[in-house]
Amino acid sequence: MENIKRFHYRFFQIVTFFFFLIFHFQVANSIENKIEFKINNEIISSIDIDNERKLLLSLNPRLVELNQKKLLEISIESVIREKIKKIEIKKYKKEIEIDRDYLSQIIEDNYKKINFKTKQEFKNFLNAKGLKLEKFEKKLTIEALWNEIIFLKYRNKVNIDEKKLRKEIVKFSEKNYDYSYNLSEIVFNVDSSSKLADKNDEIQKEIKSTGFENSASINSISSTANIGGKLGWINATQLSEKIRMQIEKLEVGKNTKPLVIPGGFLILKLNN
Repeated sequence: MENIKRFHYRFFQIVTFFFFLIFHFQVANSIENKIEFKINNEIISSIDIDNERKLLLSLNPRLVELNQKKLLEISIESVIREKIKKIEIKKYKKEIEIDRDYLSQIIEDNYKKINFKTKQEFKNFLNAKGLKLEKFEKKLTIEALWNEIIFLKYRNKVNIDEKKLRKEIVKFSEKNYDYSYNLSEIVFNVDSSSKLADKNDEIQKEIKSTGFENSASINSISSTANIGGKLGWINATQLSEKIRMQIEKLEVGKNTKPLVIPGGFLILKLNN
């Protein structure tokens, strides 16, 4: 948990330092005006930011509804998050790579969430936008390795109540939850409980003005932020009773209040 907090602290430090770029760095001439800066030995160029903007727009077309300043802000933050994670991963891994079959499964999960049926169809779509599938693969690889590091670091601190777990499994099997929900998420954290109400108000206003997908891209710290917070179809048995009860109360198109989860808060939207 401390590692996650430290990551976000460093992230916001760097974002604050480079926010002044927003007023001088225009998307239209980003390629000509190469603005480069470093995080340790990692370089971020104007091309990196422009490519990130294109990719984020491709994965979440509703971002086009935002003004250019906000879109640039999101793109810069996304690149910085990725670079910081890459730096941290290199402390534990010699190579930034994962098993190809595992990567293929992650890619499939992601392109299906945004309504593509095949990998080739998704690849053709990216090519038409001037993007390469390899960039998306790299992003997913970094995210997968980051999650692995966090898991390995804290798995010994996870306590599992086997008796309670067995009872839950039996209860699920008896009730036969043979249905699924199509969900989207926003995962966020705040420094103190006193700031939760303010942050939630801010997010809810953005949801009303720009839509849940854009609010996820702006506020969510989950990897699903890249695709507008889309989780896709989740079987009811995969959800905790607490979360399932909240979803059951929702109308399609509505979202929950912030739910407490390890490391922060979760807002879920019921798409279908």
